Formats: sequence, C-alpha cells, structure tokens
Amino acid sequence: MNLAYGFRREASYPHFGQGTNLIPRAIRGKWMKRVKEMEFAGFEMGHQLPDGMAANESNVKDIAKEVADAGLAVFGIRGGGSVANPRTYETAKKRWEDAIQFASWIGSPIVNSSMGTPPDLTQPGSFKGDTVSQGSSESASQHDYEISAEALRGFADRAADLGIGISLEIHQHSIFDTTWAARKIHALVDRPNFSINPDLGNIYWTWDTPHETSEQAIHDIAPISNHYWHCKNLKRIHLPQHDHAIFLQAPLPDGDIDYCYAMTAMIQHGFDGTIIVEGMRVGDPYYGDGKSAAYMKSLIEELT
Repeated sequence: MNLAYGFRREASYPHFGQGTNLIPRAIRGKWMKRVKEMEFAGFEMGHQLPDGMAANESNVKDIAKEVADAGLAVFGIRGGGSVANPRTYETAKKRWEDAIQFASWIGSPIVNSSMGTPPDLTQPGSFKGDTVSQGSSESASQHDYEISAEALRGFADRAADLGIGISLEIHQHSIFDTTWAARKIHALVDRPNFSINPDLGNIYWTWDTPHETSEQAIHDIAPISNHYWHCKNLKRIHLPQHDHAIFLQAPLPDGDIDYCYAMTAMIQHGFDGTIIVEGMRVGDPYYGDGKSAAYMKSLIEELT
C-alpha cells in the first residue's frame, strides 16, 4: 500500500500559484524534500508540466528523473473529463488520451478522472452543498451511462496496453456522484484495470444533506475500489433556512468522516493500492497535510 500526496495548494515561498500545478523547477527540490519529510512515497499531478514546458516525451521523462532522484514517485495523473456531453466530448477525449500518454512517459500506474462537467455559475446547483447538483446522476439517462461506458472501455484498453490503470473518481457535478452510479458504471465498463476512486469527501459535500452516509458508502463501494483512493475530510455546517450547507476542510483525523472505519472496510476488501491524501486548500499545507499523513500511516500500521 502506498501513501501519496494530492497537493491542492501551489505554495512554496516565494512561489504562489492559484492552481495545483507542480512547483517551478527553481524551488521544486526544496518542495519535494518537504513532501518526503511528511513521509509520502510520492504524489499525484495533472498532465501538464510547469514552467511553460511542452508535455512531450523528453520533458516528461526529465521530470520523472528529477522526481526519482528525490526519492519519490508519481503515483497518479489527473486528466480526462465527461464524454457523455457532446459539447465537451472532443475536448475530454483528447484530455483522456493525453493523460494516458503522460502517465506512460512519467511512469505513473494510474490515470484518475472525475468525468465532471463545468457547472453554470448563473444557475442553482453550481457549487457544493446545495439542494441540487448540476450534471448529477439524478438527471442522467441510461444513454449517458452507456455512452460513458463505451468511451471508458476504449480508454481502459489503451491504458492497459501501456500497463496503466484507470480510476474513476466519485465526484460532484458528474453522473458518477453516488455509490449507486459508480457501481453501475463499473459493471458496464467491466475491465480489469478499471476501478472506482471512493472519494468520501465528494459524496459528503455534493448536496446540503448527504444522500448516503460515509459508512454506507464505503460498504457499498470498497469491493470495486482496489487501485486508488482520494482521502479528504470536512466539517459540515448546515444552513437549512438557506437550503445550503458549508463544508470546511480539516486534516483527516479532525473532520466528520471516520477514516478508521473507512480504512478498515477498504483493507477488509483487499485494498492494496495508493492512498492519496488530498491536501489542504488554505492555510499552512505542510502542517495540515503532515498531520493527515501521520494519521493515515498510523491507521495502516494498526490495521494491516
């Protein structure tokens, strides 16, 4: 089992970026040293390179060597997008293909995607914690799942040729936002290198009142989640008078989701893949994410 860093704050003095790109080359060595000091074996990243570099085989392999020289590895590549919507199909298809090729060049065993669509910010359900969620399974058709499964089979087959697994993340603003939907697509795709990323935080914050408990969700999804697992924790503040809930991110031991329970369920179902600690988005990430890493390492040691 691997413990890796899903950094969500692009900050290492003097650099600060608004996204989740890899830290620039000039200070990347210092950043990777901190990642290793938090006892992560590596990290996940997007399928773009920092510093304005083109993502070609030579440049990507240079990054791979730099990461390996730091004693780390890239465990997952984020990419892809929704192929059920004809307006986004071509862009999403290229992102999937690019992410799979990038993963092959950098030596990552997994491509992870949420297959979400950008919400319309002028309409209800565009954020987290509303009574409705745009693009959700509640409004999906059987055809949406069949079209998605057909495309995912093709991506999984291409990835398998390169020795790569595909992880589909349960995610808001996606037709794969519940364990029911995830089980459905997993059965339709039916490929050995295709599994579900059971992101309990995403299930928790999609609606103002979660549609399933974290405990029930992990029971239902652990049997088909054997490769890759995003872990973040949240504190929910319900505002029923506004039909909304606010979710505040917390280090993994400090939120509403019981990760001891979830880890036990995953291990009982044979999980031996990569756990991604999804990092803090505000504040000092090295304190909060270091605390999360230490907690997850203690659970792994206790339960295995």
